[in-house]
Amino acid sequence: MMMRTKNGRIDLQAFLKNKYINKWWLFSLVAIPMSAIIAVELMRTGLSVGEDISHMIGYSVRFAVPFIFLVVAASAVQTLFPGPIPMWSLRNRKYIGFCFVVAMAWQGSFIFIMSNFFRDYYYADIYLLRDELEGSIGYIFIPAMVVTSFHFGRKYLTQKQWSLLHTSGIYFLFAYPFSVYWWNTAHYYGEPDTIDYVFYWMGFLAFAARIAAWGKRRLKAAAKDLSAGSPPFLLRIIGGIVIGLGLYAAATGAQWQKATSEFLLTPQWAADLELWFPYWPFEPFLPLLVIGLGTWLLTTVSRVRAAG
Repeated sequence: MMMRTKNGRIDLQAFLKNKYINKWWLFSLVAIPMSAIIAVELMRTGLSVGEDISHMIGYSVRFAVPFIFLVVAASAVQTLFPGPIPMWSLRNRKYIGFCFVVAMAWQGSFIFIMSNFFRDYYYADIYLLRDELEGSIGYIFIPAMVVTSFHFGRKYLTQKQWSLLHTSGIYFLFAYPFSVYWWNTAHYYGEPDTIDYVFYWMGFLAFAARIAAWGKRRLKAAAKDLSAGSPPFLLRIIGGIVIGLGLYAAATGAQWQKATSEFLLTPQWAADLELWFPYWPFEPFLPLLVIGLGTWLLTTVSRVRAAG
């Protein structure tokens, strides 16, 4: 039922507190139709050959990707744009994460079928050690995070341990799809599809929001510090330029990826490390790193000397 104010407008804050779009009801509202759609596609595609399983792996993971990006962005959006919708998203972040887990469970099932019943196809056309390590680490984080999302699992961890596990897990689980779609939009695997651009920019904006929220908190903390002045004008200019460069780099990966990769992998140890170290040498994340540096410069305040 829509809740309205006295002037007839919808009371958004009251509506977003409706139990049917919160917590487990929200999870059911998303997870059940999502699973049904994947099941229908599975029946249409079948599991008779390796190519069919490969299709279902890619199909199911596309349902998971938006949810991990929403989880990453939830707290940052509330910091940047406080309001009923960001607060609703933050309040339901755990259940949005569980929707991600359901989609990943589907993908994990298809990966299991592929690796156990279509080994020749898997090792000939799909398997790559670094990808295997990245995916396996992600599937280690997922059950650990799910179990510790409930009291019976969380009680065995201190607050610091719980925060470390979930923060590390969210970043790692974000990094995998974000890097995949960055490589796709950089034309590394051929001509990208529209969905590649959609998911890449969705992931980029989610993490960029976290950087912006971090910068806002820095300025807010400085405002409360009596010894802190305002950010120096020169640093603000430099910071803005650096952020602009980061944004430009984020939009032009195809132009600088090859030269940057060749430069970073010139040392033999770096080339060897690329074979098994997840995400190395971190090309997809370089624009975000540059934006983070620019934000740090932009929000670095001067110190006011105490009169003496």
